[in-house]
Amino acid sequence: MASKAIKRKPCTADTEKIREKQMETIVPDSVREPLLGNNIHESKSEKYEPTMQHNIWDGKKQEGLHWMHLISTFIAQSVRKIGSAISQFASLLARLFSWSCGSQGSQSGQTILVDLSPLQEERLRSLGQRLDVPFDSSSVKHQDALKELWRLAYPSRQLPPLKSAQWKEMGWQNSDPATDFRAGGFMSLENLIYFARNYPVCFYLSINHGQLLPTSLSLVGNWIGLTICLNMQDSFHSLLHKADGKRAEWEYPFAVAGVNISYMLVQMLDLQSGKMSTKAGSHFVQLLTDDEMAFDNLFCVAFQMLDAQWLSRGASYMEFNEVLKYTRIQLEQELTIGNIYSVQEMPSFVLLKR
Repeated sequence: MASKAIKRKPCTADTEKIREKQMETIVPDSVREPLLGNNIHESKSEKYEPTMQHNIWDGKKQEGLHWMHLISTFIAQSVRKIGSAISQFASLLARLFSWSCGSQGSQSGQTILVDLSPLQEERLRSLGQRLDVPFDSSSVKHQDALKELWRLAYPSRQLPPLKSAQWKEMGWQNSDPATDFRAGGFMSLENLIYFARNYPVCFYLSINHGQLLPTSLSLVGNWIGLTICLNMQDSFHSLLHKADGKRAEWEYPFAVAGVNISYMLVQMLDLQSGKMSTKAGSHFVQLLTDDEMAFDNLFCVAFQMLDAQWLSRGASYMEFNEVLKYTRIQLEQELTIGNIYSVQEMPSFVLLKR
């Protein structure tokens, strides 16, 4: 047994150090891994990695679709805006083109803005001829017309000379009425005479039958019998004598007001150009179809309308131009309301006393 004894080598400190150093160098890699870094975890990690790559691709795809949506929306809005701008530009070009054509037509004098019938053209031409006649104090015809106006205004008074202070009582500013016609011309005198002759048409009493009949101012005899005038409060004389309403201390002059009204109507209807380019003018020309004296009848309505405006505003002499302006506005409104085929159908026609 002694001969089989195992000889042990002595363990010295150097040999221990060598052994520890060898153990450090031969430590397997598995020992160096963390505790959760086993094979099962590694296999799961290998299976999960492709899933993470797929989700990242989906996010990028969604982000791309979002940007595509924003870009398409921007393009659509831009197209709509560009289309709207083109439409507005085209509309502007159309207006400019129509304006240019209208300007060229007005310069050539050949464009008529309203389709006129031969009858309307004839009556409009006749009205234009009346406009071109100035008042001529040396003309016997014009002198006789002025005398006729006096007789109609003051039938019971003696006719004064053509130059007399008595003419101021009618509303002329000077002793010589010829100096007051100015732009109104001879037609303004014709308008005043028409007003005096046609308004009044007052009521008369028939002695034979006891009926009220409309007829002329003068006493007449006919098959019914003698007629007698009962009512002299007609429009012409009411305005001449300022018989209605509460009057200002300084009133407008009747005759000169008539001249101004005539000139205002000519401007409002654009009669001097003959084109009837204003809205009121285009409606007025339709009235000429059934009424050759539509302008004169409109003058009568305008005069009565001016007086109504005057009273409602409590106006005085210095406010005449302002009242005339509002009268024009009201006339334009009534002419253009539609379904007006005669002056008698205008709302303010009822103001006239016949």
